Amino acid sequence: MTSRLAWPLLSLTLVLTACPAPPTPPVVVCPQGLSSLAADPAGQSAPGAEPGAVLRALAATVPGAVDWDAPHVPGEVLVIAGGAGTSGLSAQGLAALSGVRTQGVLGSLSRAFTPAGETDQAFAARLAAAGLRVQPNFVYRALATPNDPGFPGNGGVTIATGSGDQQVTQTYLTRIRAPQAWNFLAGCGKTPVGAKTAVVDSALDAGHVELNGRIAEQASFLNVETGTTTNVHATAAAGAIGAATNNGKGLAGVSWNVPLMSVEVLGTSGTTTAVLARGLNYAVEKGARVINMSLGGARDPSKPTDPGDSVLNSALSAAAKSAVLVAAAGNTAQDGVYYPASHPDVLAVGALGNSDTALACYSARPNTVFKRALDVVAPGGAGYGRCPGTTATQDMLLLAPEDQYELAAGTSFSAPLVSGVVALMRAANPGLSAAQTRTLLLSSLNKANKLPMLDAEAAVRAATR
Repeated sequence: MTSRLAWPLLSLTLVLTACPAPPTPPVVVCPQGLSSLAADPAGQSAPGAEPGAVLRALAATVPGAVDWDAPHVPGEVLVIAGGAGTSGLSAQGLAALSGVRTQGVLGSLSRAFTPAGETDQAFAARLAAAGLRVQPNFVYRALATPNDPGFPGNGGVTIATGSGDQQVTQTYLTRIRAPQAWNFLAGCGKTPVGAKTAVVDSALDAGHVELNGRIAEQASFLNVETGTTTNVHATAAAGAIGAATNNGKGLAGVSWNVPLMSVEVLGTSGTTTAVLARGLNYAVEKGARVINMSLGGARDPSKPTDPGDSVLNSALSAAAKSAVLVAAAGNTAQDGVYYPASHPDVLAVGALGNSDTALACYSARPNTVFKRALDVVAPGGAGYGRCPGTTATQDMLLLAPEDQYELAAGTSFSAPLVSGVVALMRAANPGLSAAQTRTLLLSSLNKANKLPMLDAEAAVRAATR
């Protein structure tokens, strides 16, 4: 789906462009009051934050007609009660669950395990007939699971040394005008800093030299359905948002200096409705002001009116009241924008390839069935090995576990660039609500090439007017 070229430490000496020194402030006319704004990077007082908002939204969820052919966890259904666990169920509902093994997930949401000899759909229909609110436990997957030899587990590639070594820089930072955003903030007397950002993804390498000391919160919601996790995918995404900047090592993160939250929901088998809802609830309760989701799934074009995942829809809408939600749009060009990026309260991010004038060949986009537009586009790597005429060094330079660096491509890495800019906006002006921040970001996009391209400087200026 995407290209990735790993850089083993033993076989290659990386020569990276040094991270920039503190920006020399240009002559800047600062918006009134900007230099006196008290940044709240921890996000503990995020406007719109309501303790228990996700729990209340889940309790009020009424699932519509569901697609039982969509990927879901077999052998169980999700049940929504009026109170914690199954305590809010009617006598009729409790009778329908008599003898059925259940497990609490989050607040009023529980898993009910399908009895032997009964299909999940028949079990759900029987529970619904008893007045219970039920739906499948849908499955979602990472949007940058590469199949090239350099990705761990795929056999590996030989990296030439000596004259064959490649020197790669983060050209994507200049393309989105991140240095101009940093200089603008510095010129107003503010060190660039990002608001607390949750990376809802796989595990990450918190000990990486570029992430060490930057993980403010960490929690895992993985279970037997998701499988175990690797720390490759989230390490790359987190580094694009908040790799240590101005430290003379490796990469620069978009948000310069940001407290990150590692919320582990993606395992080897992807994630599920129940796991992702718990992860979103955790991120909101811990004060995340930005939530990055580089994951999702394509929708079935034969069922364009399918209401989808009612439980997750409720969780997303509740989370969006206090946090700006950003999601990768997907890595297939023909399937429309993936879910949850297609949710109306989520910013759907598509990928630019090696040019700012066209989407990468792999990037999701609207089609004749699913017309949901991309909200933002940002560099995602050229797509070496998939997109014609591309080279490996045109992919994105990102973090890899164990203090390594890699080249990769996918909307999974476009989305973190947007999240990093949103984090700068919310830290520069802590009084902005999530909805206001989203509106200002969308108003700041560069549409010169008829694409809604991310412009970090314009976004930060818009947030501080």
